[in-house]
Amino acid sequence: MNIKYYYFINEFNKNEIEKLSCKISLIYRSYSKKIDHEELRKLVIYCKNNRRKVYISNSLKDAIKYNFDGLYIPSFNKQLRFQNIIKRDLEIIGSAHNAIELKIKEKQGCSHIFLSPVFKNNKNKKSLEVIKTNLLKRMTQNQIILLGGINTKTLRKTKLCSPDGVAAISWIKKNGPSINTGPF
Repeated sequence: MNIKYYYFINEFNKNEIEKLSCKISLIYRSYSKKIDHEELRKLVIYCKNNRRKVYISNSLKDAIKYNFDGLYIPSFNKQLRFQNIIKRDLEIIGSAHNAIELKIKEKQGCSHIFLSPVFKNNKNKKSLEVIKTNLLKRMTQNQIILLGGINTKTLRKTKLCSPDGVAAISWIKKNGPSINTGPF
């Protein structure tokens, strides 16, 4: 099984990215600050030169303009305008917290759906856990990526969900390129 790994960033930090395995795809999301278009251009060029996939969150226009590999649609975005994208090689991925959002992501044309939060963490006291995650996974033919509460302790539990991938921030940052420490 070829597990995909995703890491969320909110700025282009070359030193931080260089420490990560090239197998880890990046998702650029910046909800709190104004987008720096020069930073986007540099990020995409850097990732293309290093054969790393890079996605941008919630900006179809910038995804096409700067030649990102794909578009990440967060769970709060319910618009259906993404399904007829002209650029055929643009991959659409998105996140969902429940069955309703899962169906919306399918209608948006997402090929990979991030189920979140799978495990409890400091940010989220409620979580899907293994049983609910597996029930949601059975509702779709799309690839499922686990997000939320992924760490060294919960990583073994992720195997019970047979995911197509894992997305994290702190666990990947802490463990760097040693993504082979997981159960996959």
